[in-house]
Amino acid sequence: MSHPSPTNRRRYALGLSTCALLLLALLLISPGIGTESASFGWRDAWRAQLGLTIDRGELQNRGAADVDHDGVISDDELDAFTQQARQIGFRLRFPRSLLALEVGMTLALCGAAFQVLFRNPLATPYTLGLASGGSLGAIIAIRLGWTAAWLGISTLTVSAFGGAIAVVVVVFVLAHGVRRLTSNELLLAGVTMGLFCSALMMFITVVSSERQTFAIVRWMMGSLDTIATIEGARLLPLLLPTWLVLIASARALNQYRLGEDLAATRGVHVARLLGLCVLVSTVGIAAVVAQCGPIGFVGLVVPHITRLIFGSDCRVLLPASALAGGAFLILCDWASQVAMGLGGWATGQRLGSATLPIGVVTAIVGVPIFLVLLRTRRSALSTP
Repeated sequence: MSHPSPTNRRRYALGLSTCALLLLALLLISPGIGTESASFGWRDAWRAQLGLTIDRGELQNRGAADVDHDGVISDDELDAFTQQARQIGFRLRFPRSLLALEVGMTLALCGAAFQVLFRNPLATPYTLGLASGGSLGAIIAIRLGWTAAWLGISTLTVSAFGGAIAVVVVVFVLAHGVRRLTSNELLLAGVTMGLFCSALMMFITVVSSERQTFAIVRWMMGSLDTIATIEGARLLPLLLPTWLVLIASARALNQYRLGEDLAATRGVHVARLLGLCVLVSTVGIAAVVAQCGPIGFVGLVVPHITRLIFGSDCRVLLPASALAGGAFLILCDWASQVAMGLGGWATGQRLGSATLPIGVVTAIVGVPIFLVLLRTRRSALSTP
């Protein structure tokens, strides 16, 4: 694989730096965006968290700070406002954005890698049946009423993780046979197992009570609800190997993209590359599905957008997809938090702090983007 020219290297570096700066900016303002009614912004939250002084004059016209409405901010009111900004900004909002960052990076990175591995532009992180297996495990836990927890990890999460891993194990067994493992066989086995799990999910849903059915449907929509930073930190031991291995495999994936035989002649162990990438992706995606449910379109749309901007060189495509995926899901999460408020304002209803499921938002945003990309790609191919 040829090295990019100095001009391209500068363009790639500028693009990756822009994505990283965008992520930092989103995380910087995230403590000030949410469904909670507290009247404070991201600057207030950061000053409260860092112990910096908040000017009383800035708070005189804020009802959240001037509780007795006397036009004067007392010491008690200032302390209460500071504590509220710290608690809501960094115990609820900021951890939620960090979780969105981790999930978005994993989905987009694995989606880009799978599109290369399977040579299929429609491949997603759930191509091997991961979402279906994880959803089946979660639905079984809901149907059987498993509510226990160990070390803060619920039985539902463990069941979803186990279901996702079990499906991929079956896929490997079905696809391997006595011959060398191929990407097409993995793809076909994954689609087959996904359809089988979907049929079992429909059966379990039919025989469930109304309350259980509601819980099943709500879980299937995906969620980034979190109450502490530990929920995001708990995923890191499973997600970090996924990120590192896939990005470290970029050069080998570039060779693989040109053809298995050519890659083999250039020293790439194709079966080992395929197995390793699928294995680490399976663990990462299973952890995401177990914690947040199936969140669609991130791993499909973001790699396509990134490929249009940076090209197909995996050395740039993979890290750029990860950064763009994190930013995309953070923005979608913000939209999910403000959408219900806007809907309540438009309909005259009080929806409180209700949040639109993140899977609904990614689908609403992702489908039009993908259709535009599809039309753009088709127009480019038809141009003489």
